[in-house]
Amino acid sequence: MDIKRAGSRPSGKGPAEWFTGAVRIDPLFQAQDPARANGAHVTFEPGARTAWHTHPLGQTLIITSGLGWVQREGGPIEEVRPGDVVWFPPGLKHWHGATATTAMSHIAIQESLNGSPVTWMEHVSDAQYGR
Repeated sequence: MDIKRAGSRPSGKGPAEWFTGAVRIDPLFQAQDPARANGAHVTFEPGARTAWHTHPLGQTLIITSGLGWVQREGGPIEEVRPGDVVWFPPGLKHWHGATATTAMSHIAIQESLNGSPVTWMEHVSDAQYGR
C-alpha cells in the first residue's frame, strides 16, 4: 500500500511545447509496474488549452470545475461542465482546455504503452480555438 499525502507532490506548470496559456498540473498517481495508469488534476486558465495529441490506450477526463471545450479532429468543439466525463479512444487526435472566458479543471487518466501515455502534436491555433 502507498498513500500519497495531499501536498506531498508539487504542482507543475504546463510546458509551453504542449500547452497554450497558463496551465497547472497537479500529479495524482503514477502507475508502478505492471500497472500502467496515471492521473493528474489539470487546471486551465481562460484561453488555455492543450496542443493536439493522441493517447495510445485512450484517455478519460472528469471535469471538476469551470467551463471547458474539447474537440476531436474533424469534429465540432464541444462544451464540458463539472460532472461531465469525456472518453477519447486510443489514437484519436484531440485537444481540451478552458473556454475563452472561464477557467476549467479536470482529472485526466490515461495508460502508458511502451512507457508513453501521450503523443504530442502541433499547437491548436487561435483560429481553430475560436468558436
